[in-house]
Amino acid sequence: MLHRALVKTCLLFALFAAPPVEAEPKLADKVAAVHGFLRDVWQRRNPEAVDDYDTEDFVITTGGKDIVSRPAFKRWVADFQSKITDLNFEIVETIANADGSRVVTSMRVTGKNNGMFGLKPDQKPFVLTATAVWAVDAEGRLEHNWVERNAWEVYQQLTKN
Repeated sequence: MLHRALVKTCLLFALFAAPPVEAEPKLADKVAAVHGFLRDVWQRRNPEAVDDYDTEDFVITTGGKDIVSRPAFKRWVADFQSKITDLNFEIVETIANADGSRVVTSMRVTGKNNGMFGLKPDQKPFVLTATAVWAVDAEGRLEHNWVERNAWEVYQQLTKN
């Protein structure tokens, strides 16, 4: 009898003393990954931070075109950012599905034209809005981003006299 009690006690102790099993990132962690990406890459203007958030085979679909891989995406980000002076990036709203595998962000970017759309870099101010749908994997890394921007309206802002 004493032996069984001792075994049960040891098993209970082992169960509670064991380190917790790592679970899939929670919804809040996945939303935080998207927000961290937007903060570090866009607000802080650091394309190299892509490595901290995206999968190696990350894809962004923008303007109907796929940009595939982290290196290609980092080049795209750097080129995009070089076309904007005084970039200010704001997350307006974030919505996610129950498991965080899809996160949607609404964003607002203001800045000055430094050669957007191949235009003369006249430093004319503009407001850009965008909506992005993110695919987030089971580890909380960003896999794919589908983004739509008001590019036509921004072009009109920049070419209006």
